[in-house]
Amino acid sequence: MMRRKNLALTLGLTVFAGILGISTPGTAQPNLDEVEIEILELEPGLAMLVGVGGNLGVSYGEDGVLLIDDQYAPLTEKIQKAVATLSEEPIRFVVNTHWHGDHTGGNENLGKAGAVIVAHDNVRERMSTEQFIEAFGMKVEPSPKIALPVVTFADAVTFHLNGEVIHTFHLPPAHTDGDSVIHFQNANVVHMGDIFFHQMYPFIDTSSGGGVDGVIAAVEKVLAMTGPETRFIPGHGPLANRDDLAAYLKMLQDCRDAVLAQITAGKTVDEAIAAKPNAAHDEKLGGGFINPEAWVRILYSSLAE
Repeated sequence: MMRRKNLALTLGLTVFAGILGISTPGTAQPNLDEVEIEILELEPGLAMLVGVGGNLGVSYGEDGVLLIDDQYAPLTEKIQKAVATLSEEPIRFVVNTHWHGDHTGGNENLGKAGAVIVAHDNVRERMSTEQFIEAFGMKVEPSPKIALPVVTFADAVTFHLNGEVIHTFHLPPAHTDGDSVIHFQNANVVHMGDIFFHQMYPFIDTSSGGGVDGVIAAVEKVLAMTGPETRFIPGHGPLANRDDLAAYLKMLQDCRDAVLAQITAGKTVDEAIAAKPNAAHDEKLGGGFINPEAWVRILYSSLAE
């Protein structure tokens, strides 16, 4: 089990890095045929799936299946088979936490299979037009019509399915300008999307409206509305608890303040990188696809604006 999870993490970081145009030294382009979808049952009727790309949430029961995010198109069949071990009911709804391809890559396949795709207004807008992720010099072509959300919302939408109240709400720009958080109110579980990268430095897409102050504000809001027993599904990384999310918030605040001090002192981005302002966190969190240098660049870009 641990070997497969480590493989999935390695492949996930590499695929995401490849899609974003980041080189991953010493790692070949992964074979998605090797990926296995891990199932973590959280409550009766609620599970977390881990494959390659963003973590999935699954609500299942007599009312059908609601899936949060859908990773990459080549993994759709594996995801469907994993869901089928939980429920014989079809996937009725797909909720996208934001527009990035490691969370929306299966939209086209699932849309063709009859799922209703739901997301914030800005997700449809970005998916339907050409995008450019400035941090990686990467152009993203528009998605086909069948892959686009067909139900969008400005603030919030609530699903009443399988005996659960699934409150899906938009937060002001954080990871992107179209982030949604999904709160399974009865189960006391929150899917954070890429507002929360657990046990690694996060990617913040400033070219899609994101910013570190927005991520901090979003995490603060989620912490304020949840309690000590709440469990959190991060966009990337293992299932987390409240202490984990609070530690993530403290890291974000520390790193933000350290890089802001460099900017205030008149340092260039390269000078800020050389100063290693986040050294206290680098060893623990800098081993993912966002390494310490990339993290400083992201923070500098966000704060210099």
